[in-house]
Amino acid sequence: MSSPVPESSQANSQRIAVVQIESPETPIKLNPSKSKLESSPSNNGKIQFREQKGLFQQLRSLLNSLLVLIFFMIPFINYQGRQAILFDVDKQQFHFFSLTLWPQDFTLLAWIFIAAAFGLFFITVFWGRVWCGFLCPQTAWTFMYVWIESRIEGSSNKRKLLDKAPWTSNKILKRSSKHGLWALVALLTGCGFIGYFVPARELYLDIFSLNASFWVSSWVWFFAICTYLNAGWMREQMCLHCCPYSRFQAVMFDGNTKTVTYDAARGESRGPRKRNQATELGDCVDCNLCVDVCPTGIDIRNGLQYECINCGACVDACNQTMDQFGYQPNLISFISENELKGEATPVWRSGRFVSYGLALVTFVIVTLVDLSSISEIQFNILRDRQSLYREVSVAEIENTYQLRIRNKTQTLKHYRISLDKPELFELMSPSVIHVSAAEQLEYPITVKAKLADLIHGRETLQFSVIDINNPKQNVTQSSSFFSPSS
Repeated sequence: MSSPVPESSQANSQRIAVVQIESPETPIKLNPSKSKLESSPSNNGKIQFREQKGLFQQLRSLLNSLLVLIFFMIPFINYQGRQAILFDVDKQQFHFFSLTLWPQDFTLLAWIFIAAAFGLFFITVFWGRVWCGFLCPQTAWTFMYVWIESRIEGSSNKRKLLDKAPWTSNKILKRSSKHGLWALVALLTGCGFIGYFVPARELYLDIFSLNASFWVSSWVWFFAICTYLNAGWMREQMCLHCCPYSRFQAVMFDGNTKTVTYDAARGESRGPRKRNQATELGDCVDCNLCVDVCPTGIDIRNGLQYECINCGACVDACNQTMDQFGYQPNLISFISENELKGEATPVWRSGRFVSYGLALVTFVIVTLVDLSSISEIQFNILRDRQSLYREVSVAEIENTYQLRIRNKTQTLKHYRISLDKPELFELMSPSVIHVSAAEQLEYPITVKAKLADLIHGRETLQFSVIDINNPKQNVTQSSSFFSPSS
């Protein structure tokens, strides 16, 4: 902290000062009486936040760009001549490279989603809402739309002036260009999302050539409209009012959770001053950049707020200002409450760390066990409903069954059908069958037994279907063999 100065100097330091900030936008005048007015949204309530450069914004941009690229590219990855990842709604199949899941296997997806949720909770204990600031699709698409907006309409101050300006040919041109590009991005996003449910290579061609079916087109345009509204118009309203995570995330915090925090002990009392000017004020120069760059429009200096998405924009803006004034960085930083107090403790001592960690490990294990137990064969037996049995002769009895055998893989399979009591029962149908990829075969068979060998009127027998090339893949199901009562 600087040494004390005469009262006259302190009084002068309270007057209006101009701070030159190296920013993507023009410098702003600092006036404590007007700072809130200058940073407030335009009359329509829309937050026009400033673009900001810095370490955390570079990291966020890199992660957002990478995730958006992955989102669009995954449906175009092929595996063994088909789309590698595809939720095939028509055939009720989920393809994930060599793994194919059917409706009865979807409990696996439930375990994966539950494990992912506890993974998010586990990370929240350490880094707060880092998901919201760096990985959330809403944040990624919002910043993408703002980037388009700023390229066409200019900086935040220019956008605010344009909002209030009368409709002229220039304004109409800028607005139509912006919304046209927004609509194109939204349409591509709708195609990208539906590309996980419909073969993507055909989808884009069908949509842009207007040859897609009614339902496919409807779903693409539905998600396109949602994207356009969420990222273009609602933006922070989704985070403030629609996202449940912002409402319950605070219950996962403890004293060691790192969140974007303002060091009030170091920053107060805040106030404007000139560079290299001696002052008894705190390090906060009240430049208001932390508010101007915030995508949700909050003032982080008012303490932890549920609206904060931990994007780090205010951290980069404040560090930029601290560097200009020669002050220590991280007046606003990712830091825990205990660290600010000098009472930081190891995270593994936290009860939330233990509980969320155990829950995460448990559901990961459950997911792996469920995955390892998935069979490549689905097998059901239906008895002939016309008759319980058929007397072939005085000494022999036949029962008829309908086998439903589904090959859950994407390759042709050769199966062998066997009975558990070959000395008692004889299979009258061919025992080797061939089932095409992802096909369900209805296979009628007849089983014969000698009446003299049957002790009871109802015997239990087991059918087994075995993959000839991979005997470990086999399923067994029991049924009944009926005969005249002895």
